[in-house]
Amino acid sequence: MPDATGAYLYQPGQSELRWMGETSTYFLATGELTGGAFCLVDEQAGQGESVPLHRHPDDMESFYVLEGEITLYIGDQPGVRAPAGSFAHIPGGTVHGFRVESEKARYLILTTPHHGQFYRAITVASRPGGLAPLESIEGSQIKQASADYGVEFVGPLPD
Repeated sequence: MPDATGAYLYQPGQSELRWMGETSTYFLATGELTGGAFCLVDEQAGQGESVPLHRHPDDMESFYVLEGEITLYIGDQPGVRAPAGSFAHIPGGTVHGFRVESEKARYLILTTPHHGQFYRAITVASRPGGLAPLESIEGSQIKQASADYGVEFVGPLPD
């Protein structure tokens, strides 16, 4: 937790770990921890995991691929392969989505505290030892969180 100055340090595995299906999400920085400045998550997902086309008018997202490769779909552009070392910034309101192409991919997502709350609402806390939860998020929970946080799903990813 932050000290009196607001500074903090997480060693590997110390930050909050949550799951959506087989995708793990470490909450490295939240609005609460950064004084409302930003949210940063470290996600790892397996091949074929994806997020359909969607937009959130008030919340930007930036992606930095650490390991593996994803295909990003941004606006009306065709999908672009993004290997490790790739960075993408997506302004609020821009339609986007992505799919993991490699066996595994690990990427950082920088976003607003508001959108970070959406991430928390659509994920489930890990079990002791960092194990994936036995339960999964329900479609109705995603639908409610989308309404609560201004996320609009607009369609599937192109093939």
